[in-house]
Amino acid sequence: MKKGASENSIRGKKSRAAGSRFERKVRDDLEKQKWVVDKWSNNVDIETEKVVKSRRKYNPFSKALIIGTGFPDFIALKPSGKKYEVIGIEVKGNGWLDKTEREKCNILLDKKIFGKVLIAKKGKKRGKIEYIDFKRKYKKT
Repeated sequence: MKKGASENSIRGKKSRAAGSRFERKVRDDLEKQKWVVDKWSNNVDIETEKVVKSRRKYNPFSKALIIGTGFPDFIALKPSGKKYEVIGIEVKGNGWLDKTEREKCNILLDKKIFGKVLIAKKGKKRGKIEYIDFKRKYKKT
């Protein structure tokens, strides 16, 4: 790391790198399961309850635009007879969604944009991935 970088800066870089590695691992795992996977570049506007194009984030330090800040992280398709099964996948190391992420998932499911939303989290055994069905974990009350 650079000389003089703060501890938080170093920790943040390591966390982002670990998150990116885990996202790649989840994508590879889904492709092995015969899913066609792509990065989802849209987001959900909670106020209007519509799917909107996600905004690009600008990092002034690296002078780069960050693309791919959509929610959920991936869209996956799998042939199911004459139709395709369409799911959304949100990658979270710990498997927990915050309140706004839960609201967005509910909107995506209510509007039938995805048949289901899966949350990919790190498994108990090193290197394993667990997939949690959003509807089962966060039942609407």
